Amino acid sequence: MSRALKSLGLFLAFVVIFTLSRHALHSSSATTTSTPSATTSSTSVTSPVCSASDFHGVYNAGQGSIGTVYASVTLTKYVGPACTLEGWPLLTLQDRTGAVLPSSTSNLPTSNSPIQFPDAPANHAPRTLHLSSGQSVNFDLAYSSVPTGTQTCPSVQTLSVQLAKGGPVVAITPQYPPQPCNQGAIWVSPFF
Repeated sequence: MSRALKSLGLFLAFVVIFTLSRHALHSSSATTTSTPSATTSSTSVTSPVCSASDFHGVYNAGQGSIGTVYASVTLTKYVGPACTLEGWPLLTLQDRTGAVLPSSTSNLPTSNSPIQFPDAPANHAPRTLHLSSGQSVNFDLAYSSVPTGTQTCPSVQTLSVQLAKGGPVVAITPQYPPQPCNQGAIWVSPFF
């Protein structure tokens, strides 16, 4: 009889350990991946969409490669509640008088992307970013610095960035004004 009780006790101990270990595995299965700039979460969060009025922007001067200049913009959230952001920025270029310069923006990546951005995340499809105050988000841009024919390449004094069509803008003044040729043709990455 004592042998049967020992076997039953071992069996019950095994069941308790097994149950507790499965509970510990399932309770820690919700993961959140964090980067220095933004958070991508695997859980459903109902944060409002980010507003450009909650951000400051910095133009990070670019580097050239065979007539193509690559640069990036960093937007840092400084006020407001946590919010979500996904997609591509909407850009407006202005000269030193504030006049809007002609421009066209192409969202990358596409299946036949003409360029690859130096920052690897810029070459991926858009993802939903969750931002809190103090966090930053980036996007890359590229443009041709080689004029065609007699065309001149305008000097961009202000780069206005919208997070959503019709929304407020983040006005950014680059230290060294970019000069996109070909009627202001610019390639942009998604936010990352």
